[in-house]
Amino acid sequence: MSILVKETQKELRTRIIDALGRAVANGELPAEPIPDFIIEKPANSKNGDFSANVALAGAKAFKCAPRKIAESVVSNLDLDGTLFDRCEIAGPGFLNFYLSQRYYSEIVKDVLAKGEDYGKSDFGGGKRVLVEFVSANPTGPMHIGNARGGAIGDCLAAVLEWAGYEVNREFYVNDAGNQIEKFATSLEVRYLQLYKDGIELPEDAYKGADIIEHAKNFASEYGDKYVEADSKERRDALVAYALPKNIDGLEKDLLEYRIKYDKWFRESTLHADGSVNKIIEKFKELGVTYEQDGALWFKASEFGNDKDVVLVRANGIPTYIVPDIAYHYNKLVTRGYDKAVDVLGADHHGYVPRMKAALTALGLDADRLDCVIMQMVRLVRNGETIKLSKRSGKAITLNTLLEEIPIDAARFFFNLREPNSHFDFDLDLAAQKTSQNPVYYVQYAHARICSILKKANADGITMRTPTDAELDMLNSDEEKELIRHLSSLTDEIVAAAKAYDPAKITHFVIELATLFHKFYNAHRVIADDEGLMQARLYLCLAVKETIRNILGMLKISAPETM
Repeated sequence: MSILVKETQKELRTRIIDALGRAVANGELPAEPIPDFIIEKPANSKNGDFSANVALAGAKAFKCAPRKIAESVVSNLDLDGTLFDRCEIAGPGFLNFYLSQRYYSEIVKDVLAKGEDYGKSDFGGGKRVLVEFVSANPTGPMHIGNARGGAIGDCLAAVLEWAGYEVNREFYVNDAGNQIEKFATSLEVRYLQLYKDGIELPEDAYKGADIIEHAKNFASEYGDKYVEADSKERRDALVAYALPKNIDGLEKDLLEYRIKYDKWFRESTLHADGSVNKIIEKFKELGVTYEQDGALWFKASEFGNDKDVVLVRANGIPTYIVPDIAYHYNKLVTRGYDKAVDVLGADHHGYVPRMKAALTALGLDADRLDCVIMQMVRLVRNGETIKLSKRSGKAITLNTLLEEIPIDAARFFFNLREPNSHFDFDLDLAAQKTSQNPVYYVQYAHARICSILKKANADGITMRTPTDAELDMLNSDEEKELIRHLSSLTDEIVAAAKAYDPAKITHFVIELATLFHKFYNAHRVIADDEGLMQARLYLCLAVKETIRNILGMLKISAPETM
């Protein structure tokens, strides 16, 4: 929460405790330890600006009916010198507190005083967090799932930064393992097909047009040099040619998507520096492995997983989980991050308990790893689902998506739902320039405010900082509702950070735009009363700055004209 909101809530707690103390001193309540109680914002503003459950929480300790406790608190409550106007008892004994007009004035001033930092907090305490996301196999272009993961991961990293964490963004490049072998096979076949007949592409090979293009470009540069070469030599040459191009392409596409990583971490480095083998040896030393049918198994079932896990196959080749364990060990031990946050696809539910079991076996706190499981995306056009097929090479890629819709819409839409929910992406709606399109709706609110401020300037109105008395004139229901929402931004960012859910922020800014439009339709900003006009212009500026901050956090543009 903002400092002002935090201080106001802290002051309220102090006043409630003082009231209880006076009630005990004059014999209204027995001398018992003051119970823990909660102060929170009611869901319905009609129930006050803050609500306290102290009477219900203290019923057992004071051996008294909650209603009577509440009456004692109210009769001994001193709100003089605070930003609270009054307190009312509701239901069985809830205490509902109503803020004075001065509070709303102070919030508007607080927003503009903090400016581009409004919404930030120190909740995270500077703890180091590594957010790993997308990490698509570099064997082909990114698909729609990667597009959603990119938007969620990047916006989540921004939310964590605003919540006071030190955050790094990372892409884990799977440049080793089975997928690279399949990539090599696919390239080899397509290359040989250029020179020989009767060579069939295996059923499980990559069939995308990008593989064919790589093979043709390789042939243009090297001709038939590798046609009669040893298969390993040929495959190595093809992968060495195509893989860097794919990785460069991923980086370029993601930069266009406004995602810049602090590090591109290659799986191959874990094999090259011996990290993979070291993890295997650590497990052996810890006595958490056994051999069966020639394979080396990890006793994962002893550490919370539903079954044991193969580490090394009978052929001596480590399974994919081993470099992944080495990678997470590198994150949490070698590089010493306080938290590792992985944004993973829907098919990784079983992966998480396996990885946590491995970390626990290695003596690490598995809670230092948090995983965001992202559900599938369905693309919808004209009310019908677009069928996708990565295997056939007909999948819609990130590039083709961004050819159809603006980047602003893509990043905003992918963060409209919490990550673990399925999402229908309406391509028609995302391309619309109407109030039905949520990102357009929010951007229009920002542009509308810019227009108001420009018109005021054109009309010769010099905007100034209003006096406290003038700000106190912002007392209509629409104005107070708008300011109340502004005041909750910091809390909402912290809530989004706790839940790893950037959708909370898109919902917040949509609601902010809605409340602004409601205020604008109900009241004239350029009013006859000069003081009221200055106050409303000031409020408009506060809303504008807040929208800009939020859209900036999400790396979405805040246009001044539309």
